[in-house]
Amino acid sequence: MEPNPQRKHPGHRPIDFDVLKAIIRNNPAPAAPESGFYKPACVFLLLFDHTTPHILAIQKTDSEGYPWSNHVALPGGHLDEEDASPLEGAFRELEEEMSINRNQVDLLGSIGHFQTINHRDIEVFAGLWNGRGPVEHDPAEIARVLEIPLQVLFHTHLARGYHNRTPAVNELIYPFEDVEVWGATARILHHFIELLYPILQENGSRVPNSKFSNYAGLAEP
Repeated sequence: MEPNPQRKHPGHRPIDFDVLKAIIRNNPAPAAPESGFYKPACVFLLLFDHTTPHILAIQKTDSEGYPWSNHVALPGGHLDEEDASPLEGAFRELEEEMSINRNQVDLLGSIGHFQTINHRDIEVFAGLWNGRGPVEHDPAEIARVLEIPLQVLFHTHLARGYHNRTPAVNELIYPFEDVEVWGATARILHHFIELLYPILQENGSRVPNSKFSNYAGLAEP
């Protein structure tokens, strides 16, 4: 992935980082389960932008015997013993997997805990990436990096009637290009879109013309 230049959108209304942080930090987040049954993991949900806000995701490699082959996920992984906290683990995994360090990320906060069918408890941290690369990944583990437009996810969310309800796991799917986002990653995206719904929703289905302060973002193509 090539470095992404900062872009200006004259006339677009700014959205203060504090507003985004307040939405995340002042809304109830899914709580951690009782300790012992789940193994802790952590991921980063990173927003960045070219001309509109995107979410940085990865597609796992097609590895025989690996239960998540070709699965679309967020960058992250299991906590190591040396990780001082889940947040430290998320930053470590982000740098190991994507070569993105903490100085490139404006942390928005934790959006909560999400459990998987293989007994992992994933704490999800949201952040704003400055878009400066290059992003480098290990092709043995990651097949490709995906730049998923937030607007595409939001339109799917509306069109499929996901707003204000929790769809069943076999229904909750966000298609993008030649892949489908499902499972725990889809549940994370669903929760995140519901959190941001007040600032995403305009005229029933359109993303507002606006931008992140100091970042290009939330602008129509």
